[in-house]
Amino acid sequence: MLTTLSNNKTAAILAKDGFEQCELIETRDALVSAGVKVHVISIEPGTIIGWNGSKWGIEIEVDKIVSNVTAQEYDALILPGGLFNPDALLQDKDAINFVKAFFTDAKDKPVVAINQGTWMLLEADVLKNRLVASFPTVLNRLRNAGAKIVDRDLVVDKGLYTSRSSHNLAALNQQVIQQLTKQHTH
Repeated sequence: MLTTLSNNKTAAILAKDGFEQCELIETRDALVSAGVKVHVISIEPGTIIGWNGSKWGIEIEVDKIVSNVTAQEYDALILPGGLFNPDALLQDKDAINFVKAFFTDAKDKPVVAINQGTWMLLEADVLKNRLVASFPTVLNRLRNAGAKIVDRDLVVDKGLYTSRSSHNLAALNQQVIQQLTKQHTH
């Protein structure tokens, strides 16, 4: 059963061209269905294009520019993976600072990193002593950053949700929605 929230929760999805299409779209749609307002945030205005399997996918409208928003405006952060997406975001100081700010906020807001989305957590230097599910290509870098690698598809550690694949998006999305519901009742 899907829990529905009132309209006062807002989630940020930080992405750039080459985001993993299903990870952004399925997560966005699940959150919106649960009553969460979702903003797709990128480093420049216009549209961003997804990566779907082995080819370019659909274009998504960018709602806000990362240099114009703060973590305080959002109740959750979603970092989809994708072959090209993290590379572009890693070059942007505003994007890195935006991610970092979710970890300095005392509210323990849900932060979701799927697949290569964990690269942003590495760059933001927020993984020391955190339990993390790892995508194989970043395993050693995550360890070197002080993360504790857990051999599971989905790991939750104090509001940090990491997934090494998009195969369990439904379960991941439901857990984030439940966390947002818990925040709502306090």
